[in-house]
Amino acid sequence: MRNLIQNLSAGILFSFVSTAAHAEGISTHVLDIANGVGRADVPVTLSMQDDNNSWTDIGSAITEENGRVESFGEDITVEEGVYKLTFDMSETGETFFPEIDVVFNVEDPEEHYHVPVVVSPYGYSTYRGN
Repeated sequence: MRNLIQNLSAGILFSFVSTAAHAEGISTHVLDIANGVGRADVPVTLSMQDDNNSWTDIGSAITEENGRVESFGEDITVEEGVYKLTFDMSETGETFFPEIDVVFNVEDPEEHYHVPVVVSPYGYSTYRGN
């Protein structure tokens, strides 16, 4: 019984470590707080800042029906650095902010960075999610 528990514990630990190693990446979510739903069909561009403080677009996506972008592409490698998500809100209905830029730091490329934006017609907020 003791060996079984040790083997199960080792398997659970291995699964956790394996999952964490594959959790790298950047995702987002656009939540329309005025209507209480995810905002579908929002174009989002992912950019990375270079050594000259210029931005290079490295991926783009459109929010799904639930307002989420789970991936900006399998060929994107997240590195330590400064990133920007640009949300094109111009075609999403009434909005004071036609474009929303969210700039954030990636300090550990092995971690997953979920950066949602909560929107209403005259405001927005963002945070690091999980």
